[in-house]
Amino acid sequence: MAAKIKKGDYVQVISGSLKNGKGKKGEVLRVFTSENRVLVQGVNMVKRHVKPTQNDPEGGIKTFEAPIAISNVAHLDPKDGKPTRVGFKTLKDGKKVRVAKRSGEEIDD
Repeated sequence: MAAKIKKGDYVQVISGSLKNGKGKKGEVLRVFTSENRVLVQGVNMVKRHVKPTQNDPEGGIKTFEAPIAISNVAHLDPKDGKPTRVGFKTLKDGKKVRVAKRSGEEIDD
């Protein structure tokens, strides 16, 4: 099955707590397909206590993005920037592209 959300897409968090970023928008940094989760820039920030290591002599409390369920994000429509569902369309040359259901715009470059 083709992926509806890919690295580099702009998405909005549509469910979950406000603490985890409901309503926030961001770019997908990584997709974990086996776990059905995505890493979105600036969303679901967590703090970790990190010991100093040889590679990172500066320890302390670091802030990272944590993955969230892929079902909790919606793709942003390239036309108006609102959340939309994603469909697929086959072009005349046989290429399969992702399409925003809201406006009908092609998402793939």
